[in-house]
Amino acid sequence: MKKLFVIIFVLSTVKMIGQEFKMAPYTQYLVENPFTISPAYAGFDEDIHRLRVAGVFQWVGLKDAPNTQTISYDTRVWERSGVGAILYNDSNGNTSQIGGQLSFAHHLTINDENDQYISFGLSYKFVQFRIDVSNFENTGNDPNVGANISSINSNFEAAFLYRLEKFFFSFNASNILNKNVKVFDESEPKKLRNYYIYTGYTFELEDGEYELEPSLYFKYFESDGRSATDLNFKARKYTDDGYLWAGVGGRFFTDQSFEPAYVSPMLGLKKQKFYVGYGFQYNINQSVELNNAGTHLLTLGIDFDHSSNTRW
Repeated sequence: MKKLFVIIFVLSTVKMIGQEFKMAPYTQYLVENPFTISPAYAGFDEDIHRLRVAGVFQWVGLKDAPNTQTISYDTRVWERSGVGAILYNDSNGNTSQIGGQLSFAHHLTINDENDQYISFGLSYKFVQFRIDVSNFENTGNDPNVGANISSINSNFEAAFLYRLEKFFFSFNASNILNKNVKVFDESEPKKLRNYYIYTGYTFELEDGEYELEPSLYFKYFESDGRSATDLNFKARKYTDDGYLWAGVGGRFFTDQSFEPAYVSPMLGLKKQKFYVGYGFQYNINQSVELNNAGTHLLTLGIDFDHSSNTRW
């Protein structure tokens, strides 16, 4: 009976986990860099080649708990364009997926005097989803449970970014193409398009030594009308060779009367070329008891060709 329960649970997660062609950002996405939010940010800082390695650990203390490893890189090429790549490995018990994206962005200057820019980004995304059934027993004649259950899909994401002095606004349309679901269940949603808005403003204090940055991140799923909103706040203090920052983010289910889901304190520092950041996501939705152990995210990074007066 226990094995049967495990099989049913694993197969049911196919419809949830297998839908994304890029790992959906946790509320700690601000621990990393803007490129993980939108391909339009690829190479937007022409002085930096940015490399980040991150690990996400959920339900700490539980066996076979979900965990994710991500590596991202973006840089400026030519005068007005940028490229980037993201690779990730995600495992959750008997399910796993390996995927990534290749991105290109083009940056245009509207007005140098007031720092007004627009950027366009495009990503090709791919993912292999797999179920390991090697340790399953008594699977019966269920056609969904057999050797080498896997699927490979690819898709695209388009993005727009507008910046005016310290204001920023980006819009993404992700998973533009319908998904191939014939490997698993024909009833699985084929329309996986979702839309993102990320916007905010950076306030400078004491001649730029301190910065305060409120921001909003909104995501909408076309297939079932679900939506979520993150409200975030970050504070930075610049030093002679880098900066320190701390922040907090909260996620709300917008389609459920703005019901709160998570709260995430975050902090990090940059010293010369090196970067480290940490975020903790705590579930405050009582209906999801398994996540009470929280989700931890650790990011390490290095910026090549870094200039001491470069800020991002």
